[in-house]
Amino acid sequence: MRTFFAIFMLILFVGQTMAGGRTVKCQIDSNNETVYKGKCLFFPEAGGSFTLSNPTKDKPLTSSVIMINLDIIKKGLAEVRGLTKDGINSRWGEAKRSLKDKACWLGEDFQVCAW
Repeated sequence: MRTFFAIFMLILFVGQTMAGGRTVKCQIDSNNETVYKGKCLFFPEAGGSFTLSNPTKDKPLTSSVIMINLDIIKKGLAEVRGLTKDGINSRWGEAKRSLKDKACWLGEDFQVCAW
């Protein structure tokens, strides 16, 4: 099942890349450390969900993550996953929308922002 989901996410990513995304500023933090800060391709999805990837083709966002998907569960709450270079779809966990900056989503040990 994990392999199927990773393949599905990769197909979705390739399809989105072909359709194009818009370039935004983004920042990814893990354990209170910024692991990526710069430009991202932003692919909006239904209901406010979105996917982020590096605008440079074949380059990851972090040392191991090529794509981050933030899926809105309900208002102000999302499920975040990262697709690794090895094709592993890792669950980062739930994130709440920041009250200070609506472009940011805060998880237990991570933060995803897209402006």
